[in-house]
Amino acid sequence: MSILNRRKMRVLYVCQEIEPFVDDHHMAPVTRQLPKSIQDRGREIRTFMPKFGSINERRHQLHEVIRLSGANIVVDDVDYQLVVKVASMPGVRMQVYFIDNEVFFQDRGTYYDFDTHKTYKDNDLKMVFYAKGILETVKNLQWHPDIVHVIGWYSALLPVYIRKYFADEPYFSEAKIVTSVYSHNEEDIKINANSLVKKLEFDGLTKKDVKPIVDMANVTNLYKLAIDYSDAIVYGDENINDTLKKYIQKTDKPTIHHSHQPNMFDVYDQLYNEINAIVDADAGFFGV
Repeated sequence: MSILNRRKMRVLYVCQEIEPFVDDHHMAPVTRQLPKSIQDRGREIRTFMPKFGSINERRHQLHEVIRLSGANIVVDDVDYQLVVKVASMPGVRMQVYFIDNEVFFQDRGTYYDFDTHKTYKDNDLKMVFYAKGILETVKNLQWHPDIVHVIGWYSALLPVYIRKYFADEPYFSEAKIVTSVYSHNEEDIKINANSLVKKLEFDGLTKKDVKPIVDMANVTNLYKLAIDYSDAIVYGDENINDTLKKYIQKTDKPTIHHSHQPNMFDVYDQLYNEINAIVDADAGFFGV
């Protein structure tokens, strides 16, 4: 009997931003539509994003989930309290979980300050907290994802944490990872590589484990790190830089190209089936 016959496939979406909560990049409409469309196809989903300071909690009716909050997430030998909030997606039957902390995500911005347009210097710390906070929350939900779909560079640490830091954790041991990559103006995004790698080493990761970001933790290299630990890749748009395109091609992993075709979300669903190995052997796989 297949997994699909025993229960619904479970898909965990880990997003950088989601419309209408944050709409700063053209990935935001996709991260609104994709989880809902996959849910409509009979899958069980959970969707996460950071509770950036730009999000108006009152307008979007966020509220804290007490039973999921309160854990201490250790980042570089400092304890930070995990706060988990939730809101309903307007117009659809879907919830979004937000990873928050009273120290982080309070400034008026996302990964950069909306007033000065400068990238926050503590993004490395926030990204580690975000990745570990999601994994801790999924454990507390007692929910085993079959697919973990990582969307955006801000979420790029999750694959290595699943494969290395949480390698013996049964909640993620059989999960397949998909990473969606997007084009960005990288000159405006700077992450301190030395500081980030130090925090990852504190969690037992080695420089070999995180080789793509050891010398430079720019967007391209963060995506490379995620790709190394992923089972499939999605080209989120057609403007991915050539360096990243060549890196993806060398991996020889299953890939699809997002488009606005009417059947696009069927393509995603088929990709999930393919890498989770729960389709019939002669069902085939189609991409774009």
